[in-house]
Amino acid sequence: MSNRLKYEKSPYLLQHQDNPVNWYPWCDEAFKRACSEDKPIFLSIGYSTCHWCHVMAHESFEDEEVAELLNKNYICIKVDREERPDVDAVYMSVCQRLTGAGGWPLTIVMTPEQMPFFAGTYFPKRRRFGQEGLREILEKITELWEHHREKLTTAGEEIAAAVKRDAAGEESLNSIAGKREPDSDLLHEAFRQLRGQYDENFGGFGRPPKFPMPHQLLFLMRYAFSEAVPEAMRMAEETLEAMAKGGIYDHIGGGFSRYSTDERWLVPHFEKMLYDNALLILAYLNAFQATRKKEYADAAKNTADYILRELKDPQGGFYCGQDADSDGVEGKYYVFTPEEIKEVLGERDGTEYCALYGITQEGNFEGKSIPNRIGHTAVFGWSPEDERLKRLYRYRSERARLHKDTKILLSWNAWTIIALLWAGQLLEERKYLEAAVNAERFLRENMTDGKGRLYLRYCGGEAAHAGQLTDYAVYALALLELYRGTFKAEYLREAVIRAGQMLEYFEDRRSGGYYITASDAEVLLTRPKEVYDGAVPSGNSVAAAVLCKIAALTGEKKWQEAADRQLQFLAEKVRDYPAGHCFSLFTFAGVLYPHKELVCAVKDGIPRELAQYLKKTLVYGLNVLVKTEDNEEELAQCAPHTKEYPIPDSGAVYYLCKNGACAAPVTEFCELVNEM
Repeated sequence: MSNRLKYEKSPYLLQHQDNPVNWYPWCDEAFKRACSEDKPIFLSIGYSTCHWCHVMAHESFEDEEVAELLNKNYICIKVDREERPDVDAVYMSVCQRLTGAGGWPLTIVMTPEQMPFFAGTYFPKRRRFGQEGLREILEKITELWEHHREKLTTAGEEIAAAVKRDAAGEESLNSIAGKREPDSDLLHEAFRQLRGQYDENFGGFGRPPKFPMPHQLLFLMRYAFSEAVPEAMRMAEETLEAMAKGGIYDHIGGGFSRYSTDERWLVPHFEKMLYDNALLILAYLNAFQATRKKEYADAAKNTADYILRELKDPQGGFYCGQDADSDGVEGKYYVFTPEEIKEVLGERDGTEYCALYGITQEGNFEGKSIPNRIGHTAVFGWSPEDERLKRLYRYRSERARLHKDTKILLSWNAWTIIALLWAGQLLEERKYLEAAVNAERFLRENMTDGKGRLYLRYCGGEAAHAGQLTDYAVYALALLELYRGTFKAEYLREAVIRAGQMLEYFEDRRSGGYYITASDAEVLLTRPKEVYDGAVPSGNSVAAAVLCKIAALTGEKKWQEAADRQLQFLAEKVRDYPAGHCFSLFTFAGVLYPHKELVCAVKDGIPRELAQYLKKTLVYGLNVLVKTEDNEEELAQCAPHTKEYPIPDSGAVYYLCKNGACAAPVTEFCELVNEM
């Protein structure tokens, strides 16, 4: 018998629609019923491709005994963290405060007034190896609720007050703190911290589990370029090569898994997420542009092809990701025995593949083998275009299937647009450029409401949930990148609109920074800000990048002042642990190191030499405007100073400014190259 989740669109919520638990989505009805029936709320937060979410669901939420306890004594709410990152952020902060850790599935018990008094992550059904069981927890809380209610309500009020104090105290400190400017010491300290955590044997940072963290690699490459520190580039390159050789990379179908459970990048947690792959494309392309090493271009290309092949919606958007499990078994889809390989490829080719990709009788994962290139000199064995690899891919696809989370999230799609745009330009592949343009069109046409505001997600023909800071910030960044790649003024105009909404609805003008949720959004326990970079760069760090780019392109005082406010806010926030804020530091580098603004006035079209230069050359800190007869009016609306640049009757005129000083205009692009 279905519960109320059957009316939802989220694949994660729909996975639970047939649970015997009487689940509600996050809604007023659930809280009203909790009040009327005088029951606590049992809140469970997870996501569709989360392995331990599946485990807890199978052990407990599909279990009749546990369901009976929950239905009798609790009002139960299921939340997809990817649909409601605001709810997740609030209660994850509760869990971290109470337990010192966090993760998913996130388990919260709270009063009908949303005052949390219990928090944890995964729990087995019954006590196991010293870990409390969910059944025992529920029974204990039920007894306390019935006989010692005041202990729970008091605890809930104290916890809620503490979380609110944390947020309020942080804002108070921000409001009275002196304005700190970004400085190069923050970048140097971040490099020292990353160097101290670096794994000299296998690349990456810290102990397992090891996450790709592409924004750290982007920072290291930027730092290496600007400070002439080869060691920073070495760390980034060794990490990129180790990941591409490891089992975290799919050597048959392309793309990267979520993280590695071991130090060698061999055994991944097999789920694949859109945002990881988009950001890794950017990291590999940055390395390719800096070194021209083909293996980096190949890794980016194979990952982009994976996204287009596996995650693309027919309408143009991109899905969230693919599950780690097949037929209830983690990693089953990806592992092989030598006999399987030889059956598909034949004895000779099968033996060669096993030698190249580490497929052995003893295996490297539960008796079977994850294909990998660890220990080999070259990153790749066979070409991705090799028909033998395509045969293995077809066999694997028919042997087992992966669940796909078909939600389309605006911010993740925006990162993908940026990645595909860069892939199209640097790899000179038109299909990636077209996919980026089509994805932006999809977002604009399907994820904007009647008032011009953004939605957070689209699924099953329905757009829902008010856009949050990362949606506005990353979408604006994607629009700016589309402008850089096409020089169509409509993208710049739209980026300015989205940045304006970001200022209007999300900025904290008193204490600095930007809230996760808009000023007119649902009121939760707290209104959090996120500055620390997690799996993706924080909304506040991306907001800084957007404001700096718009200020440079438009020359408008309003945007420069907004950029300065945000840079000062971040400079204060990142100083305790700069390495945890690498995307903010990447943006700091844009203002600390030499920066240039170039206006190209041309009758029509983009000069070929300029286009080729931007494709082939790694240039940091360069912002370019192209003014033509077709776009001059629209461009002037965004960047009024461009009115003063006359369009020549023929050829092009280039106006270059460096660090606030403008040079004389030139008509030959080659005269500028040494200056950029």
